[in-house]
Amino acid sequence: MNISPILVTGAAAGKVGSVGFKIVELLKQRDIPVRAMVRQFDERAEDLKRLGAEVVKGDLTDLNDIRQALEGCNRLYFGMAASSSYLEAAVNTATMAKHLGVELFLNISQMTVSEMSFSETTQSPQQRQHWLAEQVLNWSGLPVVHVRATVFLENPLFYHFAIESIKKTGALELPFGSGKSSPIATDDVARVMTEILVSPKGQIGKVYELTGAKSEDAKAIAEDYSRGLGRKIEYRPISVEEWKERYLKGSGLPEHVCHHLETMASRHRENHYDRWTDGVEKLTGEKPMAIDTWVRAHSQEFLGGGAK
Repeated sequence: MNISPILVTGAAAGKVGSVGFKIVELLKQRDIPVRAMVRQFDERAEDLKRLGAEVVKGDLTDLNDIRQALEGCNRLYFGMAASSSYLEAAVNTATMAKHLGVELFLNISQMTVSEMSFSETTQSPQQRQHWLAEQVLNWSGLPVVHVRATVFLENPLFYHFAIESIKKTGALELPFGSGKSSPIATDDVARVMTEILVSPKGQIGKVYELTGAKSEDAKAIAEDYSRGLGRKIEYRPISVEEWKERYLKGSGLPEHVCHHLETMASRHRENHYDRWTDGVEKLTGEKPMAIDTWVRAHSQEFLGGGAK
């Protein structure tokens, strides 16, 4: 049977926790043809080729690049790393998808969007762009499915900065106060996305919200890290300003990303991330990964050579 390839954008985005990369891997395990769109041909692109994907280079802010990547594909996953160009990329991709008549536009969004409206917003330019992108996609008439994920375990809050914090202080330093969170692993989000891409019937127009296994405060999360690493990790609450000074300052991250992370930290403190859904289990038949299990899988980075 001749099956059209599925386009996966942002397939090589990020050195850790790339949803796109994992989707490609899962689709190829099912022997489904995949076209992976990347910004540049590098080691990550070579890894995609080794998985059996057709790899194309392109820029999501360039309509011609999108056209070349999308032609011949009936379904696509739209994902992109946090960027000041995110909204432009989303509109460009939607415009070309509409022109070419795709049968599924699978959009990864943020769960914070569920709290946003024409009168309610946040300080994060990335979150505002995600909300606007959803509005455009809904207006477009495209066969869209939105998947809104809560904060990722691979987010710097729980990964890169946590590695730095644990190595320097032996504790998990976070500005969450008593706020709760239910971070989710990239693998779980990718499993959901794969199921929708493979079987989109009955999915069009739906909005799914995804969280991790449970919502808990930072003290309990530190206990999860303790179990995962086999050593005592305490939660050390600090102010947002102190956290910015210790971790965001000098991180080398773009201003757009830093502003986004600062907003996430503040909203955690205000308890906006106290969320729980059974979306992962409903769509995949399996519960999401527990935090201690995820930490154990990354123990070498937390206790050894650092973030990959």
